[in-house]
Amino acid sequence: MSGSVGADGGGRLLAAAGVLLPDERGRILVVRLTYDRKHPIAIPGGGWEPSDGSPRQTAFREIAEELGVRPELGPLACVDWSLGNGRPPIAAHLYWAAPLRGEQLSVFRPQATEVGGWAWLTDRQLASALPPRLSRRVTACLTAPRGAGPLELEDSRPVGHTVTHVPPVPPPPYARAAGLELSGSGGTAQQRPPLEREAYYASLPRIRAKARMLFTDPAGRVLLVRLRPREDRPYWTLPGGGVEADREMPRAAARRETREELGWEREPGRLLALDWSAGPDGSVAMVYVFDGGEVTAELLGRITLPPEELVDWGMFTAAEAREVLSEQARCRLEAALAVRAAGRDGGGGGPVELVGGRAVAAGPSVA
Repeated sequence: MSGSVGADGGGRLLAAAGVLLPDERGRILVVRLTYDRKHPIAIPGGGWEPSDGSPRQTAFREIAEELGVRPELGPLACVDWSLGNGRPPIAAHLYWAAPLRGEQLSVFRPQATEVGGWAWLTDRQLASALPPRLSRRVTACLTAPRGAGPLELEDSRPVGHTVTHVPPVPPPPYARAAGLELSGSGGTAQQRPPLEREAYYASLPRIRAKARMLFTDPAGRVLLVRLRPREDRPYWTLPGGGVEADREMPRAAARRETREELGWEREPGRLLALDWSAGPDGSVAMVYVFDGGEVTAELLGRITLPPEELVDWGMFTAAEAREVLSEQARCRLEAALAVRAAGRDGGGGGPVELVGGRAVAAGPSVA
């Protein structure tokens, strides 16, 4: 329901992607930014551009531009939704990558205008060299078992299933670049950012986000709601809607949307799917699908729909849902149901990464 805004409204957020590039000893590559005196050490990566088909493509492009190499990206390590801290809301993605091989290292050429040095750091060194929020994000990825990913973070703190895999450990004092031996840093001039802070943020492209809930009854049928007919969207969908990105996290949005659309107070469960969804008009939305759990006939009988937004609800078998959902929504639902079933069978991993409703495969190149 909520979250419909203008082109530069508060309902939109930034998106970015970084890459955890290890060496053969397991150390992680960091770069020194030429334009940031306050937080000079960073993980390689950067902001999403409209030409990128997904955050994975952003990660691949940024590493190719920033370091001159084509990384072999692995699975999504985490997604971290951050609010405040003097900047617009942002959804930051971190990807694992395979260690750089000999031929990649031979063409390793960091971009001099942005990278003033680089180093391979141990986990302990990373924790103190990176800015506190980024330090928490990276430390969570390095601490949790790989099978637990992708991790779900809010302001770089664990939520959802991630809580059971990332122990609360106080971060070390922030040391920045102190004591680091950086390669390629001799004589590199300090560069100024291309724009002032506010103008820079205003120039960046943004996306929308949606939060949806997957509810089923004891027979395994899925709860769908019917939107008031409009030409630009399908009639049936999972309950949920737009995230008010400048004031709430996706979990809070899922909770609010459930209250507004169904009249229920329901806590979102496990994050099942993250779907990068591009519209025919070029707009982009990142869709979070949470497990709403099993609902009783008594609870279903208390559904109260907002008439200005929804006109009907129903319980659908998988086959029936395929008949009324758009192709992307159908694929997204099937992926979310599969993750939920795997969790009930003992799997403890995070959400499936989707683009257009379809699972993304890791590999050396990005289509």
